[in-house]
Amino acid sequence: MHAVVVFESIWGNTEQLAREVAAGLGGERTEVVDAASAPVALEADVDLLVVGGPTHAFSMSTSSTREAAKQQGAAQVPTRGIREWIEAVSSPARAVPVATFDTRVVTPRLPGSAAKKAMKRLVALGFRPLAKPETFGVHGYSGPVADGELDRARRWGAELAGLSAPALSPDA
Repeated sequence: MHAVVVFESIWGNTEQLAREVAAGLGGERTEVVDAASAPVALEADVDLLVVGGPTHAFSMSTSSTREAAKQQGAAQVPTRGIREWIEAVSSPARAVPVATFDTRVVTPRLPGSAAKKAMKRLVALGFRPLAKPETFGVHGYSGPVADGELDRARRWGAELAGLSAPALSPDA
C-alpha cells in the first residue's frame, strides 16, 4: 500500500499524531509530509490519502489564525496549511480513498472541526471518504497531546489500513 499523510502542525502536536497514524498504517510505502511542502499532485499509485490539521476558529487554519498562533509564541508557523494545500491539490484521476483528522483542545470543548471541513472539500475534488473524520485532543493550544491520544492515533491508522485493504485486493 502506498499511503500519504499530509499534516499541518504549529505546536508539533498534530505532527506527532500524523506520525503515529502513519505508523499504524504501516504498509510498504507510507509517506508523512507537512502541508507546506506537500506536492499538489499525488503520484498515480497512491492508495490512501490522510490529511490532518489543527482546528482554528471552528475550521481549518487560515493565515490570520496562524499569525495569531505566532503571536502566542509558536516558533514554527507554516506558510501553507491544509486549507491552502487542499485548494491547490489536483483532483485525482480515480477516487482515491481519503481520511481526515484534526486536533482540538480538550477543555474547553469548542465546536467546529478542521477534519470535517477538510473531508468535505476533498470529497468535492473527487476523493472517496474511507472513514468519518477523527478528532484527537490536546491540552491547551500549545499541547501536549492528551493522554492516550498517540496510541489511539496509531490504532486509527491500523483501522484505516484494514478498511483500505479490501479495495486493494486483486479480487475486489
